[in-house]
Amino acid sequence: MEYVAAPARLSTADANFEHDFAQRLHWSADTDAAIEQRVADILADVQKRGDAAVLEYTARFDGLQVEGMAALELTQAELKAAFDSLGDEQRDALTAAAQRVRTYHEAQKRASGESWSYRDADGTLLGQKVTPLDRVGIYVPGGKAAYPSSVLMNAIPAHVAGVQEIIMVVPTPRGEKNALVLAAAYVAGVTRGFTIGGAQAVAALAYGTATIPKVDKITGPGNAYVASAKKRVFGTVGIDMIAGPSEILVLADGSTPPDWVAMDLFSQAEHDELAQSILLCPDADYIAAVQREIDRLLPEMPRRAIIAKSLSDRGALILTRDMQEACAISNRIAP
Repeated sequence: MEYVAAPARLSTADANFEHDFAQRLHWSADTDAAIEQRVADILADVQKRGDAAVLEYTARFDGLQVEGMAALELTQAELKAAFDSLGDEQRDALTAAAQRVRTYHEAQKRASGESWSYRDADGTLLGQKVTPLDRVGIYVPGGKAAYPSSVLMNAIPAHVAGVQEIIMVVPTPRGEKNALVLAAAYVAGVTRGFTIGGAQAVAALAYGTATIPKVDKITGPGNAYVASAKKRVFGTVGIDMIAGPSEILVLADGSTPPDWVAMDLFSQAEHDELAQSILLCPDADYIAAVQREIDRLLPEMPRRAIIAKSLSDRGALILTRDMQEACAISNRIAP
């Protein structure tokens, strides 16, 4: 099947630019409301029925039918087997990436993660005591996309901070497990892992079930349902942030190789059909060159169907009068 990625071509000089620009950025409130209600129902059900609800939603949404929760838990032996199964190039890349992440967060801890105290003029002891959380949950995308980087970037900082237990949840639609994700969990020292995802996984981590332990904080990216669930359980547990659909905005002056920009746009478009990738540039010829590279490179992309839909439905290549105007438009989109 041939896929076509056709992001909207807009120009700030066009009379209809403001209308067309607003339409491209628009997100339906009806869609948000439907997601919020569905997530609220799932959270309440998991809080009430625990493992039984998790099993039911995993069967419904991931097509993964199992007899009990034990079948959804990833053993340490399975994580190690996934690591051992990798080729030398993948294994070396994963190990090197893990070491870079660890080195950065160890430096971060030295810079800002130490306890401190002092006595003020009347002798009162004041200060800040920094202690690690006991248990955290990390959500790792594994449905439409699988990212071992998410495992490393969430589990390793927790280890560096001194967190004792790291519980990973990762959806495995139809039971398809990604070896690199499991290998990353082994490298990063994940304590326990479960092949569940979506709002039901967030609920299980936040409230706890007979099988899945309640955590103190949930981190990691996910789709709109995951983001909504994290927002709703905040207060019961801590969260890292409320993230929307993946986004990228590229400001280009025409001096960068256009294939680089095309790949940058792909890097977020591949996450989700709802992702938004935008290019702002004052050079019409350069924008045309980027579109040619999109057309040339798309057939080579493993996730070309999702990229094509994301760019066609939500993407935009915007011609501006100059770089100053491009920056101004970027600042309008950023919030």
